[in-house]
Amino acid sequence: MTVAVTATEPLVAEGVVAYLRTCPGITPVATDGLDRSSVVLVIADRVSEGTLAVLQRAAELAPDREMRFVLVCDDIREPQLLRALNWGLVSVLPRRETDYERIARALVNAGDGKVELPADAHGWLEERIRLVQRDVLAPHDLTAAGLYTREVEVLRLLAEGADALEIARRLSYSERTVRNIIHGLLTRMKLRNRAHAVAYALRNGVM
Repeated sequence: MTVAVTATEPLVAEGVVAYLRTCPGITPVATDGLDRSSVVLVIADRVSEGTLAVLQRAAELAPDREMRFVLVCDDIREPQLLRALNWGLVSVLPRRETDYERIARALVNAGDGKVELPADAHGWLEERIRLVQRDVLAPHDLTAAGLYTREVEVLRLLAEGADALEIARRLSYSERTVRNIIHGLLTRMKLRNRAHAVAYALRNGVM
């Protein structure tokens, strides 16, 4: 794993880089190598526009791949967190409680795609999801997984073993409508078959 390290205090960055060089599997790179890093570590006292600009710039340097960020700071507000998540933030560590070992562990977890956010951030995100569901998805009959309500109804019956004719009877659709719903779902979501569609719905918590 290659890690670019940037900090508001150069001596802090140097100390972290020196430690990471002793960690198997982690290779620190210079801050001008953001486009070559798989994870970017950003250390700041408080999150400012400058801090967010680092995340945005790194994400823009690698538009064709997923960039992941670990942020060590003592204060981040909800709007800042939401913006940072859009660029690939996966971990926020409290600076006063974080040592080198914890940073290294967070970097490895970030490389594996694991998310580590402050406790209050979960509340912010749950509220945002609730508002999106109410104001954006529900008026268009969509679920958070991108499935229409009637698609979920069909998938639920498929999971019970019903065929298209039985689903049509139970939902008061024509058999042709049921087949069109299934075909449209598989095509739109790039799913291989009906079993894959059912698995997708289960994995995303809509069934």
